[in-house]
Amino acid sequence: MRTPIPLTYMTDERIPRIRWTKNGEMPYLSFPLLEDTGMVAHAFSTRLGGISTGPFAAMNFTVSRGDEPDKVRENYKRMARAIGVDEERIVLSYQTHTTNVRKVTEEDAGKGVVRERDYRDVDGLITDVKGITLATFYADCVPLYFLDPVREAIGLSHSGWRGTVARMGRVTLEAMTREYGTDPADVLCCIGPCICKDCFEVGEEVADAFRKEFGSGYWPEIGTRKDNGKYYLDLRRANEIILLEAGIKREHIQTSDLCTRCNSRYLFSHRVQGDARGNLGAFLCLKQNL
Repeated sequence: MRTPIPLTYMTDERIPRIRWTKNGEMPYLSFPLLEDTGMVAHAFSTRLGGISTGPFAAMNFTVSRGDEPDKVRENYKRMARAIGVDEERIVLSYQTHTTNVRKVTEEDAGKGVVRERDYRDVDGLITDVKGITLATFYADCVPLYFLDPVREAIGLSHSGWRGTVARMGRVTLEAMTREYGTDPADVLCCIGPCICKDCFEVGEEVADAFRKEFGSGYWPEIGTRKDNGKYYLDLRRANEIILLEAGIKREHIQTSDLCTRCNSRYLFSHRVQGDARGNLGAFLCLKQNL
């Protein structure tokens, strides 16, 4: 486990910048690679700035673990206000560790926040509709942000170890190519905060799945065997490899070095809290004034 990184001192380009609302109400993390385009509003939440209590404290975005719906709704309102998007046009994923990607249209606006979702088993969302905000959720798994600045399309995907083995990043890009004509060489991609290699211990079965999928050439970069017979896995590096092999340029990838488990005071971590926890949120929206 690494030494936690104080949020107020994050300046390394691999780590998202910390952004505060003007009234200091709520901090969130953002990527310079995406910010500098001026095309999107985006964020990765922290545990700070919300009104949830107990194990959900404070900025929790799920009711599925027992939090009060009114408090979660207020958390969405605060995030929407902080990044300048319409809360009633946020669209939520329905994550079950699949590689299913949903094309989001205007008809989906608000699903999961102000309207019931009429879908499930969706770990990735894509859209070219300006003003629609995509939202996915985390507590150690890997957030993947995609922006195609040429076709003006975005994608946001959840990639845990199962999604990573199944190459969720490539699947999302393929969906964007199919729906919007995206060329991966144009795409900017950010890998958000997740559990680091020093904290992600797995058994032989999971390690073997990665070894088979990525081959002996990449395995030394991804997996390290421990003295106890288990393994450390580097989900960040595995996702970088997937994105590069899918055609994204190396200079178009920005990766956070912030670990959810190392920084569980600021970020929800399943490895630390188990099921008694909230969810962090990733948000991505094409601005309407493009």
